[in-house]
Amino acid sequence: MEECKCELKKTATQAVSGVGSANAEMVFIGEAPGKSEDKQGEPFVGAAGKFLNEMLGLINLKREDIYITNIVKYRPPDNRDPLPEEKAECREWLLEELKIISPKLIIFLGRHAMNNFFPDLQISQAHGKMLIKKFNGMSTKYFFPLYHPAAALYDGSMREVLIGDFKKIPKVLKEVEKREKN
Repeated sequence: MEECKCELKKTATQAVSGVGSANAEMVFIGEAPGKSEDKQGEPFVGAAGKFLNEMLGLINLKREDIYITNIVKYRPPDNRDPLPEEKAECREWLLEELKIISPKLIIFLGRHAMNNFFPDLQISQAHGKMLIKKFNGMSTKYFFPLYHPAAALYDGSMREVLIGDFKKIPKVLKEVEKREKN
């Protein structure tokens, strides 16, 4: 895996690569590592990760069944949003992960992950709906945006929306499989 030449490297403890099954049908993409992730070197191990694990359980999945990564591989200082150039610097690393896994479905966890591929979409309109788009050099063309699990931690009303959208994932995956056969 080629390391990104990201400026964030200077302030982060370590790079946080994706984890999970190399044969995963689904890849979940978040924004960037947080404090816990930076410390442990694994994505989604903090409070948002615990909520993600809980939601995976609702659809009978475990972390080992999926692959999970972030668009940016180093923690931005003070948990700020990653800058466009930081996203760009880590893009090759992300595309390399996606090429290796070759998932049927990519699930965006939050607007930053979604906007990395669909810059003009609003998460408030796109969440819980399947998106289809062919990208150069990528086998995956099916995407499913969700609000970021952290959003539900800050805003309790988001929790039910996120759980509702999350429960659609098995149906969306079946739809992708049906489309792939035709």
